[in-house]
Formats: sequence, C-alpha cells, structure tokens
Amino acid sequence: MNRNLRSSAGALALLALLLLAWEAAARAFALSALVLPPPSTVAQALWKGLASGFFWPHIRATGAGLLLGLVLGGGIGFAAGVLLAEVPALRRLAMPYLVVSQVVPKLALMPLFIVWFGFGMTSMVVITALICFFPLVENTLTGLASVPPERIELFRMLGASRAQTLWRLKLPSGLPSVLAGLRIAVVLALVGAVVGEFIGAGQGLGALIIAAQGSMDTPLMFAVLVLISVLGLLLYQAAVLLERRLLRPYVQPS
Repeated sequence: MNRNLRSSAGALALLALLLLAWEAAARAFALSALVLPPPSTVAQALWKGLASGFFWPHIRATGAGLLLGLVLGGGIGFAAGVLLAEVPALRRLAMPYLVVSQVVPKLALMPLFIVWFGFGMTSMVVITALICFFPLVENTLTGLASVPPERIELFRMLGASRAQTLWRLKLPSGLPSVLAGLRIAVVLALVGAVVGEFIGAGQGLGALIIAAQGSMDTPLMFAVLVLISVLGLLLYQAAVLLERRLLRPYVQPS
C-alpha cells in the first residue's frame, strides 16, 4: 500500500511539474489561447462547463454509448473466443476474417454505419462494439489455448465431460488473459465512442470536440480532452479492480 501511495504521489508531482512548465511557457512566449491555452485557462473552461451543467449531457451520452458498445462487443467477443478455442476447424476458417475486420480503419467505416444505422447512438455503439470485439476474442482464445495438455488429459482420465473441462479448467486458467483483454477493450471502447461521435452524433464528448473546433474554442477543446482522459482512467481503474476481485480466489497467499 505504501508503495502504491508513493507511486501515486510521484505521478501527481510529475503532473503538477508539467502543468507549471506549460503555464510558464505559455505566458513567457505570450502564446495565443487559440494556439495553446495555458492550463489556468483550460481549468476555467472546464469548471465553467461542469458548474453550469453544460458538460453533463455530453458525458452521459458518451458514457452510455461506451458501456453499451463494451458490453455488446466484449460479450460477443468472449463467446466467439470460447467457440473458436473449442472448435479448431472453425478457428482456422474464421480467423482471417476477424483479422480483416480489425485492420480496416474504423473511421473509414463510420460513413457506412451511418447509412445503415443512421446518425446517433446506434452507429456509435456499433463501432465501439466492433473495436472491443477483437481484444476479447484474441485474449480469450489465447488464454484457453494455453492450458497445459497434461492437465486436460488428467481431466479426461477422471471422466470429465468437455463442458466440465471448459468450465472447471480452461476458463479459470485462461481468466487472467481474458481480463487483460477486457482492460484493453475498456481503453479502446472510449476511443471508439469518441471516434463515432466525431461523425455520427449530435451529442457526446466527441461531438463537442468537433463543435469546439468549428467555433475555434481551443480552451473548450482541451477541457473536453481532460474529461475524456479522466473518464478513460476511471474505466481502466474499474477494470483493474474487477480483475483483482475475480482473480483473488486463484491467488495463493504468501
């Protein structure tokens, strides 16, 4: 605990140092707020938006789309990973298509999603789910495939069915890899939600960035970026806490 506190204190001290250097440089070089606003100006924009309630509908819109996309994409990705791990022939058939679905830039797919699903929440949820899908597939597949063969053979010798082997051996053994995929998916879900809002939404933090860009309001743009960063950190920390809780029964006390 003391080590974690020292690490957090060090990170906060570094952040404060960077902000002070940014503030000093912006004032020393008389930089325009349109180009690079000082942290004090960004803080004022952030406080004004939070205190007036201007930011909250956008935060809720982004959070709702993010969570829906994460649950949808993560759930389907986990189920697909289990299925591909259990059926090698299906894995060999489907993996090239799964890889192709990820190498295509998501921003390039957004206009197509708008044609199919229209503007608004649905398109954002779809693109977020698509981004979250692959990390869960890949990590679930890797985790289930990494179980030592001798342990699987032992379960067979004891008469365990395929379902019992999956539930009692493969899933607990692959749980760390699955949860690592969830941590990756949480971060990417926020990226997907914001990217989706760039084009296909009238509300949300991504849409607010586009509006701030159009009005040349750089402090507002930075304030929204701060909100996105804080939201991402909170979601990642929630995933870490969930991982610790789920893995606790499998950690041997020292």
